Amino acid sequence: MIASEAQLDELLSRPTEADVAAMAAMDGDLLILGVAGKMGPTLAMRARRAAPPSKRIIGVSRFSNPGSRGALEAAGVETIAADLLDDGALASLPDVPNVLLMTGRKFGSTGDESLTWAMNSLMPAQAAERFRNSRIVAFSSGNIYPFTPVTSGGATETCGLSPIGEYAQSVLARERLLQYCSKRNGTPMTILRLNYAIDMRYGVLLDIGTKVFNREEIDLTMGNANVIWQGDANSIALRSFAHASVPPLILNLTGPETISVRDVAQRFGRHFGVEPTFTGAEAPLALLNNAAKCHRLFGYPSVTPDEMIEWTARWIGMGGATLGKPTHFETRDGKF
Repeated sequence: MIASEAQLDELLSRPTEADVAAMAAMDGDLLILGVAGKMGPTLAMRARRAAPPSKRIIGVSRFSNPGSRGALEAAGVETIAADLLDDGALASLPDVPNVLLMTGRKFGSTGDESLTWAMNSLMPAQAAERFRNSRIVAFSSGNIYPFTPVTSGGATETCGLSPIGEYAQSVLARERLLQYCSKRNGTPMTILRLNYAIDMRYGVLLDIGTKVFNREEIDLTMGNANVIWQGDANSIALRSFAHASVPPLILNLTGPETISVRDVAQRFGRHFGVEPTFTGAEAPLALLNNAAKCHRLFGYPSVTPDEMIEWTARWIGMGGATLGKPTHFETRDGKF
């Protein structure tokens, strides 16, 4: 049982032997852009714990929440406060041979689409130009795929792309611009299409479990999803630098299972002694990623959906802290 945020952060940032080997083999320091987001803090802490003491781990963010900056510095991560959309912000950053691009904007996109495009497309392209002589690993999203049959195993990296809504369109624009910069400048890159990372404080499982616990209706229209333990996603991000290439290596990043929203809700219901209530019916198509290519490179995730469901149920039951940021995974119109 994960009994506190401190214990959760320790687990998410605990490096594996493969992480230690990857950070030892990494040539030079690591710069993480957008370090204060949902995944960034524990990823940076994992990098710091895995890396040789002489290797600098540097995190950049606006740090609108000062507490996140203090926690990173206490863990040995150097921090730089900067708004990466400001003129000159990227130019002021140190030259670092390895850059992890985690910046992005999803929620609040509807109604302020121009900022979403700037954050998701313009700024990453500018970062790729600024760090043209580095290796870059960039997070993307499986939202750029079309819905696929729930029995298909999900979209592979070779599937045609059909982003729904301006958020997903801006993410595809980011990928295309990164690919352009990689080819033009000879910058090795890996692009990770993520769906969906799980931390007890946010994620698809927390969304479903919280609705069951609060006796709220669960929409079954998006009846299936993929999930991956955030610690495993952190590990794969760090190990992806060794596979960066020109043109960029594209990898789906998620777990191997296609989970059923109905089944997960019923399992939470048994844990809480609550009968879930549903609305709608499962559509034959869903937003699903096939990460077999990623698993061939890095192995299967270390944490199973069963374990994540159990941990999440206990977290909800004890009133554990959340980020208050629903994933809206059930959205089918692309409006966030």
